[in-house]
Amino acid sequence: MSSASKVAEADWWRGAVIYQVYPRSFQDTDANGLGDIKGITRRLPHIASLGVDAIWLAPFFTSPMADMGYDVADYCDVDPIFGTLADFDEMMTSAHALGIKVIIDQVISHTSDRHPWFVESRASRDNPKADWYVWADPKPDGTAPNNWLSIFGGPGWEWDGVRRQYYQHNFLTSQPDLNFHNSEVQDALLATVKFWLDRGVDGFRLDTVNYYFCDKQLRDNPPATTVIGGLDAPESNPYGMQNHLYDKTQPENIDFLKRFRALLDQYEGRATVGEVGDGARSLQTVAAYTSGGDKLHMCYTFDLLGPDFTPAHFRRCVGDFQENVADGWVCWAFSNHDVNRHVSRFAETEAEQPRVAKLAISLLSTLRGSICLYQGEELGLPEAELSFEDLRDPYGIRFWPAFKGRDGCRTPMPWEGSRAHAGFTTAEKSWLPVPYQHAALAVDKQEADPQSVLHHYRQTLAFRKQHPVLLDGDMTFLDTKEDVLAFTRSKGDATLFFVFNLSREPVKVTLPEGVKVAKVVPMPGFEGSDVGELVTLAALDVFCGQVG
Repeated sequence: MSSASKVAEADWWRGAVIYQVYPRSFQDTDANGLGDIKGITRRLPHIASLGVDAIWLAPFFTSPMADMGYDVADYCDVDPIFGTLADFDEMMTSAHALGIKVIIDQVISHTSDRHPWFVESRASRDNPKADWYVWADPKPDGTAPNNWLSIFGGPGWEWDGVRRQYYQHNFLTSQPDLNFHNSEVQDALLATVKFWLDRGVDGFRLDTVNYYFCDKQLRDNPPATTVIGGLDAPESNPYGMQNHLYDKTQPENIDFLKRFRALLDQYEGRATVGEVGDGARSLQTVAAYTSGGDKLHMCYTFDLLGPDFTPAHFRRCVGDFQENVADGWVCWAFSNHDVNRHVSRFAETEAEQPRVAKLAISLLSTLRGSICLYQGEELGLPEAELSFEDLRDPYGIRFWPAFKGRDGCRTPMPWEGSRAHAGFTTAEKSWLPVPYQHAALAVDKQEADPQSVLHHYRQTLAFRKQHPVLLDGDMTFLDTKEDVLAFTRSKGDATLFFVFNLSREPVKVTLPEGVKVAKVVPMPGFEGSDVGELVTLAALDVFCGQVG
């Protein structure tokens, strides 16, 4: 392999399309109502048919499943409900044979309270792992050490009667936070990362990557100057009432991320993508974590995971990133396992959902950066409406009915519309119900319709690969008299000009000064065409032209 080819392979993540698989909802093969790793292997040809570069697997590790696997009890084994390590190896071999890289979720800010490390740590104040978690004495009146809150509701501290101390938890009380100030903890976690690197995984998605360290002095968080409900903490959650200066995003995290990257750099072609939930500081945190080429390869924030679907919002999000993150890299996404599906967030009516689904992937595919898709969005699935009795998400159960939680985006993947549970399982009951609206959008039904959202995803991702300028070319926003999203993507001698009409009315857009369209470049599924100095777009339409 030439040196240029080696560089290209090492940078496969730059501009990559990553498909997120939520294992318990993808495909069940053992009739227990839960998806499993063999089910992922079975459905890999579908993923490959989309033209993606990698899959990201949500946690499949040994876990009591209090938070659906984000409470890990063993970082180096597969939970029996998902299968075995041999099943994982077979799945990864099959993925690599199809040209698909495998990224796994690393949840290392906390463990399950059933992890052997925590069982030992809570046993006494003087055992070898006594300092592996964040423990603190109560105040003289017996209350918690400070005012930190849990995202999942209530104080961020839980009393332990054995040690007669509190331990910190950013999420459930059964998810105690590890003490990253202890170098032994870092060593042990990196050893689990090495276990998967040696097994051949291609990268890691780092859950809550800015939560690893807390303030050593355990100082109180100040109140927020403006209380704004975020995606990780809706308005019904008092978590948003604090300015989280001390319980996350501590400066010591930089050195740990350098250690993590140094380990990855011992292997060829491995990559990291970090999840940053940091409110108004998110972009500054992304800049710090991805700059210099010695920490994370890329990060994503929650900026595009909300309800705003306007030109101004996209200009602000992308523009702010370009302004704040000089040499870092971003991974854009509209949906994942933690937020309402974007078709329901963006569409104003049920009838326009397929059109919005097509427009959204067309926009996502033209942004500068890598992109992440969430299983089922290639079918245009809307958010599932579930009853309280169907909920499994502890976050939703805690804040119901003000906040319905995350189960609505986690329902099983519909494969065959006419079968029970849409072909997801042959069990009498699936872990979450499959809505009838989803069964009508099943893969087999869309395969038979050349105008379906599924075929549009394939065509759009192929369009992205046909135009390398879309992967890492420069992006410049252009002003127009109309309220549309207009920008160019440029690399070398190639420049493409895009106009997105996100409104429900047709528009005619005068070409911005300095833009001369040499020819129309047809985008899959859209009709926008230039007429002299004008671009004519229908409602929810897209135009692409080559600038010459």
